[in-house]
Amino acid sequence: MTEITIRKIEQKDLEFIYKSICNLQNEVFDKNKFEQIFIENISNADYLYLIAENEIEYLGFITFHTQNLLHHLGNVGEIQEFYIIPKQRGKGIGKKLIAKIFEYSENKNLRSIEVTTSKKRIENIEVYENLGFKLSHNKFTIYK
Repeated sequence: MTEITIRKIEQKDLEFIYKSICNLQNEVFDKNKFEQIFIENISNADYLYLIAENEIEYLGFITFHTQNLLHHLGNVGEIQEFYIIPKQRGKGIGKKLIAKIFEYSENKNLRSIEVTTSKKRIENIEVYENLGFKLSHNKFTIYK
């Protein structure tokens, strides 16, 4: 296996991120709107967007947002998107990305790190539990 590099996502990574999110959500998003949000988010100092790659291809990515919340009396981080290309899953790439999030979080003095997964992605529950997350909340959503 070739060496894995993890770095901050840049504008040049847009196409891979766009295709991956569309694949993850099983939906084709408006690319112009997606690009606008992408550029805004990778420029935000409170967000960390990381990509894993080798010299051959992109392997996956993770996005992480932090915010100061009243009900936590401090900063909290939340993984927003987390994707490993299917043929690379189970090879420890996700663990490397999560480790970078944990490392970043130590320096930010976060009260907690949260992640939400869709109920249709049952397999993710075990993945997150194996990474040390506890299933502690229910999340309710209204789509508009």
